[in-house]
Amino acid sequence: MQRLHGGMTIRDVAREAGVSVSTVSRVLNDKDDVAPETAAIVRRVIEEMGYASSIAARSLRSRTTNVVGLIVPDLWHPFTSLVIRGVNQVTAAQGYDLLAYASARRNPFSMADWEVQLVAQLNGTVTDGIIVVTPNAATYRTASPLVAIDPYQATTEFPAVIATNYQGALEAMTYLIGLGHRRIGFIAGRQDLQSAQRRQEGYFDGLVQAGLPIDPELLVIGDYTRSTGAECAKQLLSLPEPPTAILASSDETAFGVYDAAAEYGVRIPDNLSVVGFDNTLDSASVHPPLTTVDQSIEKMGALAAELVLKLIQGQPCESRQYKVATRLVVRQSCRAIDPGL
Repeated sequence: MQRLHGGMTIRDVAREAGVSVSTVSRVLNDKDDVAPETAAIVRRVIEEMGYASSIAARSLRSRTTNVVGLIVPDLWHPFTSLVIRGVNQVTAAQGYDLLAYASARRNPFSMADWEVQLVAQLNGTVTDGIIVVTPNAATYRTASPLVAIDPYQATTEFPAVIATNYQGALEAMTYLIGLGHRRIGFIAGRQDLQSAQRRQEGYFDGLVQAGLPIDPELLVIGDYTRSTGAECAKQLLSLPEPPTAILASSDETAFGVYDAAAEYGVRIPDNLSVVGFDNTLDSASVHPPLTTVDQSIEKMGALAAELVLKLIQGQPCESRQYKVATRLVVRQSCRAIDPGL
């Protein structure tokens, strides 16, 4: 016997509504061979018996759920928290609930499979539209609107919201070089992410435009995490001629630089200038407060929500890619030096 919600079966609904089980089944499956008056009674009984609070019942009554799905790699990362805040501001204002899904998977290939499967499951039944944060997959089987935030690939089959990562890194490099720094270390992000690749390009071009050499020793590959950031910073600080400044590819990476500097007895900014990337909430509260590139993460989430709601309402998107401008937020983690030293 088909169960509806909380152990309730369609037989319970049929008995309460005074109709046959097959009639309830036809109503649940949205068949048009049930008299409107009878269908209305069945729906009312479902509502009164508590099933109306479920997403499936909402879809049954209106063919919509008024729910936006949000698929994220995790819920603990500061980037994710800010994205959720931005998405929720828009969805709540327009009367939509937000349903977030996170995975314990960390392998990009298994993550891609999980995303594809979840999108197919949510497609038009549980949610009216879906936002995927840093999606691993390049395409999804879905007839419902889908928008991505910071996708792995540079081109996707769906609208995507990204930050101007290249310009942000280039602005940070221009700032450090303007302070007199000539040996600038860079802790890159995950190389499979286009955001990391663009930030690395900004680092390289910042050196080239200033007429400075690209020293392979000053580039180490991280993964956007604090622990790896600390290990990468130790590698840079252990060089015979360590950098006077480090550009970190994320704030979490920059916090790892702080940890390594404290362990090595290196004072920030007296002995080492540090710039992060993200402008997460913690960046202003560390000591010293972190100079960082603000990529307007909340705004990225809000824009993605606006786009998916626009698509849900049948309005087309004008572009496949939407860029949110970055800006450098100067705090106390950098200082000017004599470039001749």
